[in-house]
Amino acid sequence: MTGKQIILNALRGQLTERPAWLPFVGVHGAKLIGAKASDYLKSADLIVQGLQKARELYKPDGLPIVFDLQLEAEALGCGLHWADDGPPSVTMHPLMGETSIDDLPAFDPANGRFPVVLEALKRAKQDMGEEVALYGLITGPFTLALHLLGHDIFLQMFDQPYKVKTLMQFCSDVARKAADAYLDAGADVIAVVDPMTSQISAEHFSEFVTPVLDPVFAHIRNRGALSSLFVCGDATRNLDVMSRSQADNVSIDENISLETVRGLTRQHTKSFGGNMRLTTVLLLGKPDDARLDAIRCIDIGGRCGFVLAPGCDLPYATPEENIQAAAEMVHDDYKRQIARTTITADSAVHADDVELPDYDDAANVVIDVVTLDSASCAPCQYMVGVANDVGKEVEIKVQVNEHKITTREGIGFMTKLGVANIPTICIDGEVAFASLTPSTKELAQRIVDRAKAKGAVTV
Repeated sequence: MTGKQIILNALRGQLTERPAWLPFVGVHGAKLIGAKASDYLKSADLIVQGLQKARELYKPDGLPIVFDLQLEAEALGCGLHWADDGPPSVTMHPLMGETSIDDLPAFDPANGRFPVVLEALKRAKQDMGEEVALYGLITGPFTLALHLLGHDIFLQMFDQPYKVKTLMQFCSDVARKAADAYLDAGADVIAVVDPMTSQISAEHFSEFVTPVLDPVFAHIRNRGALSSLFVCGDATRNLDVMSRSQADNVSIDENISLETVRGLTRQHTKSFGGNMRLTTVLLLGKPDDARLDAIRCIDIGGRCGFVLAPGCDLPYATPEENIQAAAEMVHDDYKRQIARTTITADSAVHADDVELPDYDDAANVVIDVVTLDSASCAPCQYMVGVANDVGKEVEIKVQVNEHKITTREGIGFMTKLGVANIPTICIDGEVAFASLTPSTKELAQRIVDRAKAKGAVTV
């Protein structure tokens, strides 16, 4: 049985002869061939080379063509900031001003970088499509809405819900068109990646997201393809409504208990995927850490309806040997059994020298935002954006610090602040918003309350 068949069977909730394996090789593919991410995501030649190298090294059952949640946004007029070691981030939101949806360009997969990605998919299909399931990743409606409107959406969900729902319907239509483009080019699976939904309540998910998300999954099913709903961040509060969606599969990252998602998805006859630790193990750990983490997931997931995958897009600099170690546990049951009894791993990142700011200084209020990396993680980007903008709302000196857990120092801050989920806002050393992005109004009130409590001066 081919790896492609194994992963398709797993997505259908069927028993598989071994764990299905889906390394999310996005810009990491650029690293594998010595290219910059900013060049890689603009070149079909480079994308295909990266996929071929990933196939050679990691023996995947499935691969995404790219992991770039800015493709649709770019085609709709959003401005991007490019990086050499990560996907681009959205820096200009066309609906933030007076522009209306009617003023946006019509979405057409012939625009922007879609033709590059679709060409890479067609060539990858010819090269490895019989053996490897190829994923087309589309931006989920809520995340695309954030790209277009900016973080004002969190306030408008309360103040102007009809406006937000109209935008969500527009983004759902875009998602169906993007899915069609991938399927026409040969994709086997469409993954709707909507990380920003981890930042809202289950009630808001049901009100704003479900009505526009389910038609996307129904459309994919009507095309004869399989689908997955992938959400980064601590979406535990939304797992039940996610599991009730019309997706074939629900995939999550390390913020969420794999046991919990297994239980909920099986209640609703869905497959599930995840959730290898992205930074502490795959990026900053050692091969034995990766082996043991892969075993952890495999033991929880079992062989019925489970896909082993990293918690999100692999960071550019992830050591190849770590991903190869995880792949080894997938493909060699004997080595997996040996590893259980012979390996003692230490994936802890030691950062005892990290010092916290002086939160008792009454001259200002300190906001610490613990992120994966706001340059490449949409929930992190918008949470940092709210924190940076809140200073305009208060007459108090506010100091904003971002701590990226892709670094040893960032993990040190995460540990010392007692942060359990990414992203999180702390106010003067206390967790205030854990994997839940506030509006600027909400955050401003919390800052004012804190300033009054410690006698901070106004500016």
